[in-house]
Amino acid sequence: MFVILGLGSNKSFASLDSLQLLKRACDLLEPLFSDFCVSSVYRTKPMYVTDQADFYNMAVSGHTALSAQVLLSKIHEIEAELGRDRKTEIRNGPRSIDIDIELFGKEEIHFSDPSDPMKNLEIPHPRILERAFVLIPLLEVLPPDADIQREDFEKSLAKIGNQGVELWKSRQSLRIRQ
Repeated sequence: MFVILGLGSNKSFASLDSLQLLKRACDLLEPLFSDFCVSSVYRTKPMYVTDQADFYNMAVSGHTALSAQVLLSKIHEIEAELGRDRKTEIRNGPRSIDIDIELFGKEEIHFSDPSDPMKNLEIPHPRILERAFVLIPLLEVLPPDADIQREDFEKSLAKIGNQGVELWKSRQSLRIRQ
C-alpha cells in the first residue's frame, strides 16, 4: 500500500534537536517501507496552540505491507522512543516528534477504540486540507504515477496559501538515504 506520513518536531529530546529527531525518525521508519522517499524540511509557525516554538515539518512516502493499524502501532513505538509521551503533552502543544498517517492508499479509515484512545485512526488525516505544513511536503513526495489525485491537494494549497511555511533544509542536504 502506498503511504504518506507527516512528521513534525519542535522540542528537543535526549540532546537531539528537532532536525536530528526528524532524521532519526526517518531512519526508524525506512525499514517499514520499500521505495522510501523523504521531503525537504519546512519551518512552520505553530497552529492551534501558538505560544510555542516553531515546528519543523516534513513528509515521507513509500509502500508498506503493513496494515494501517500495525503501521500506527509501529509509529507510536517510534514516537515513544524519541521522547513523545501523549499522556502528558498538551494537545497540539510542543512535542519531540509527531508522526501522522496522512494517506494510506485511497483507503478511508475511521477507527475508534474507546478503551484505548491511542488507537484512534482517521485516514485521510481529517485536517490534511487545512494545513500547508502537510500539503507542501506531501506534494514533494507524491510521485507522478501515484494513484492519488494531486490536483485536489494543489487546489487546497492554492486556497489556503502557504501559511508562512518556509523551506528550511532541502531533501538533498538531509543526508537521509533515499
